[in-house]
Amino acid sequence: MSKILFVVTGADHWTLADGTKHPTGFWAEEAVAPYLAFTAAGHEIVVATPGAVVPVVDRGSLAPEVNGGQEGADRVAEVLAGFDELRTPVRIEDVDLDDYAAVFYPGGHGPMEDLAVDADSGRLLTLALESGKPLGVVCHAPAALLAATRADGTNVFAGYEVAAFTNEEEAQAGFADRAKWLLQDRLTEAGVNVLVGEPWAPKVVVDRNLVTGQNPASSAPLAAELLRKLA
Repeated sequence: MSKILFVVTGADHWTLADGTKHPTGFWAEEAVAPYLAFTAAGHEIVVATPGAVVPVVDRGSLAPEVNGGQEGADRVAEVLAGFDELRTPVRIEDVDLDDYAAVFYPGGHGPMEDLAVDADSGRLLTLALESGKPLGVVCHAPAALLAATRADGTNVFAGYEVAAFTNEEEAQAGFADRAKWLLQDRLTEAGVNVLVGEPWAPKVVVDRNLVTGQNPASSAPLAAELLRKLA
């Protein structure tokens, strides 16, 4: 059995342009769908967060309307209740990448708050990319790529093709006009090539060992792609 590292936001809010702290965390589906896929395939999950903070779920991601109805919401809540690894995270700075077969970052607005500026996560992402190990990042989690910079300030993911939460999706979610910055814009400014799919439809982009997904619906197909790379 090999280990897969989940790097999860430790933030419980996202600071908007007017200083408002919008409650958030990680997005349930983006953790649950890959967790189920990886554990069903026999892999062990280890969770890492900044400072080993126990991560919190974005309460909005537990609502029936974003989980295909009440039955889906109940299933997500049930899986989270048994996702014990979330309650015993390790510190990102203590991670030894050699211990893991793959690395996965779930999203939610939380990464916009902490992982986007977390140097330890940035170093881990750089090592994971250079290692050739499968590296999966979904939805808002590509914000973490912004912290993966070289000494000269250039981004190690510059020139890579990725999927990430788009400006159009942020607008439809009601946050585009309230955010300090938009993920698609920042990635583009860093030299990352964001490939935009239809809003809310699954879209997975594979570029070498990097596998990225645009939105929550991309989580399950992203996990399947990572498993193919591990096979």
